[in-house]
Amino acid sequence: MSQWLVLTLAMVVACGVVLTITVLKERRISEDDDPTETPDVIEYLTMMVGVVYAIVLGLAIAGVWEARSAAEDTVRTEAQALHEVSARARAYPAPVRDRIRSDVDAYVSYVVHKEWPVMAEKGELTDHGTTLLTKVRADVTDYHPRNDFEGQSYQPLVDQVAVADGARSARADAADSTLPGVVWFGLIIGGAISVGVMFTLQIRRSGRELLMAGLFSALIAFLLFLVWDFDAPFSRGIAATASPFVDLFPHP
Repeated sequence: MSQWLVLTLAMVVACGVVLTITVLKERRISEDDDPTETPDVIEYLTMMVGVVYAIVLGLAIAGVWEARSAAEDTVRTEAQALHEVSARARAYPAPVRDRIRSDVDAYVSYVVHKEWPVMAEKGELTDHGTTLLTKVRADVTDYHPRNDFEGQSYQPLVDQVAVADGARSARADAADSTLPGVVWFGLIIGGAISVGVMFTLQIRRSGRELLMAGLFSALIAFLLFLVWDFDAPFSRGIAATASPFVDLFPHP
């Protein structure tokens, strides 16, 4: 069963149960009942709608902000691991060292200038970038150390390549939107309901009421835009950049 169908059925059932109980209870009220003795239900429900939506919206903002921070850490980890590979290769003979550093520079240059725009536009990495990193791995793992000094550098180099590969995979996972469609459905519908409940309070055309209504609506729109902007860490306004690669590899 589709999750959207389950969601629709759950909402319909919940609404139906509440309305049924309300109608049945209304029929059992006696004629001498005084509704002024009970609290205003409209104000209570309005307050609860605002509280519930504020919690959901706050969790959404925290989630996308954490995902963006994790994406930045992933890029920094990948760049730092490749920098370590390039630096530790100094223990190898000149031909091997130069080949490793050349392939690392080629990979970094491709990521910064070619792959990053594709990732920002399509939310995915490229096969050629994977091929270039595989070449770096082959440069490191295929070399057989000739002495103890080179042997001590071999395993750390292999480990750093593995770290870079893992960070690349994490970057691929973070390239697309982080919030599923059902969450966006709840945020948009909740925002519409939160704005709509203002009209249940008999809002009038006084300056204060119009100002507060406008500010509240603008705040909801701003917060939803903030969630949307952070939802894709690499492709929207406040996006994670390739600056760690540029800082550690200024020439490629």
